[in-house]
Amino acid sequence: MHRGVVLLFAVAAGTAVATIYFAQPLLVTMGADLGIAASTVGGIVTLTQLGYGLGLFLLVPLGDLLDRRRLVVGQLTLLAIAELVAATAANGVVLFAGMAAIGVLAVVTQLLVAFAASLADPAERGRVVGLVTTGVVLGILLARTVSGTLADLGGWRAVYVVSAGVTVLIAIVLYRVLPATAGGKAMTYGRLLRSTLSLFAEEPVFRMRGTLALLIFAAFGTLWSSVALPLTEDGLSHTAIGAFGLAGAAGALAAAPAGRLADRGRARWTTGFALGLLLLSWVPLGFTRASLWALAAGAILFDLAVQAVHVTSQTLIYPLRPDAGSRLIGGYMIFYSVGSGLGAIGSTAVYAVAGWTGVCLLGATFSAVALAVWSVRAAR
Repeated sequence: MHRGVVLLFAVAAGTAVATIYFAQPLLVTMGADLGIAASTVGGIVTLTQLGYGLGLFLLVPLGDLLDRRRLVVGQLTLLAIAELVAATAANGVVLFAGMAAIGVLAVVTQLLVAFAASLADPAERGRVVGLVTTGVVLGILLARTVSGTLADLGGWRAVYVVSAGVTVLIAIVLYRVLPATAGGKAMTYGRLLRSTLSLFAEEPVFRMRGTLALLIFAAFGTLWSSVALPLTEDGLSHTAIGAFGLAGAAGALAAAPAGRLADRGRARWTTGFALGLLLLSWVPLGFTRASLWALAAGAILFDLAVQAVHVTSQTLIYPLRPDAGSRLIGGYMIFYSVGSGLGAIGSTAVYAVAGWTGVCLLGATFSAVALAVWSVRAAR
């Protein structure tokens, strides 16, 4: 593909996935504005992640059945509407409904990844997936920076109004630039969903990479869903809290190189090294309350590791069944969503009982289990 088209995929995917993470540095403010109890405000993140998991199963497989261009543009349009619902919410119930809808529709990100992979030459698929994933990583991490800054300037509602406008603009550009695609093999919607489950039973690489996705994104959710809590207690502004996403954004640098290493047959080595780095990153993260520099250093190591494993996994699973690329990517990302939700709800609960030290121990446990799973598989 032309590099400009790859860049467009990356921007679109990053913008869409950012909508899931805008709320993380704003939880305290959103809860206070709408009267949501502090003990349940973390449910905003969890509900969004659960909605994302539902969308991965119900919507992403449609990319193997329908014209992907129309599907992508349609979902982006609905995503913009869901953002406006959240922006105008008058109470917690409407906000939760809007956030759940955002989660379901933000899975357009994975349709874009599968779309890009299908258009790429097999010899450069890892590079293309890596570049698009770089956009996804930047969207995830810079979402906190952008939302924090916009919230300080115009309130938390302005975050979703601005994002809705950008989403509509991207949908128009994609419709004009991307090629239409022929529908896939004719099958009923029910059969399409059942085939997603059968892929899990039939493909051991898919099972292994899905398990790793669940564990590394449980660690990811543990860190990024709770880091705003101690920083808010220490008196940092929304902008300052969101700025730590800039440190984690360095993880995007690992995406493209990891894809190239996978293209060269070094996926197993890359995965093992990255998982070791993931576990190590919790050492500096444990000193967050004492030094913000420790948080920045730990965030860089952490996100480098997560994205290296993530890109390597996606590069490996797509070629298993090219005709079922959307189902494979969507199925894999279900593990991602479950892990992120588990980390989000677990970290906020642990923080209430054991503080930041308990959160770091929880994240390190997820990371250690992921490394153990890979080690057992590598030994075999």
